[in-house]
Amino acid sequence: MRTTRYQNGFTLIELLLAMIITGIVASAVATLAFAMNSAGVATDDMSRKQAQVRFTTLKISDLIRHCKLVCYASTEELAVWAEDKNNNSIINLDEVTYIEAGTAHDHLQLYTFTDSTPINLGVIKALSTNWWSAYGTKNMPATALIPPPKTGKPAQCSNVTFYLSDPNLPPLNRQIVSITFDLVENGLPSHYEITETLRGRAANLYDAATKSIVSDDD
Repeated sequence: MRTTRYQNGFTLIELLLAMIITGIVASAVATLAFAMNSAGVATDDMSRKQAQVRFTTLKISDLIRHCKLVCYASTEELAVWAEDKNNNSIINLDEVTYIEAGTAHDHLQLYTFTDSTPINLGVIKALSTNWWSAYGTKNMPATALIPPPKTGKPAQCSNVTFYLSDPNLPPLNRQIVSITFDLVENGLPSHYEITETLRGRAANLYDAATKSIVSDDD
């Protein structure tokens, strides 16, 4: 009579071995899928941050390069006479732009004004003083270049600091502005620097005696 040892199915040992091998394969596939997903997320984060840095650099460089004067500066913010829109050699409120990082130095934003009220150079102070409210302005549109951290979330940006080649404001020479910051990419900080020279200066309109802007007719 022939032996029919296996005709009734797999033995318990064979089933256990099959389950172990299947588990190992499934674990390897899951690990590979997780690694690929993590790599994709890291790549997306890096691409987004690099695009953010490029946009920030272009925006700030263009603003500094073509602005008329640096009107106020500290390590956490910068106010510039961005342009003379009506070519009257007078600073109007809507011609002033702030680049600010906040007291925590953890973001970069641009602030502009909508009112065209003429102002004196000497009144331009720190954004936090609300000096502009004396002119009845209420609208201050903000453009977030590197946004402030959300509540309960870590900051993307840190150590934002503003530097000037000449601390005298307005400068009577070619002012160079530098902004340095650290940006977290894939969990690690990367250091960046934006440096630009004013090219559209209006230093000829600055009266050192009165520390104000005079028109070219004066």
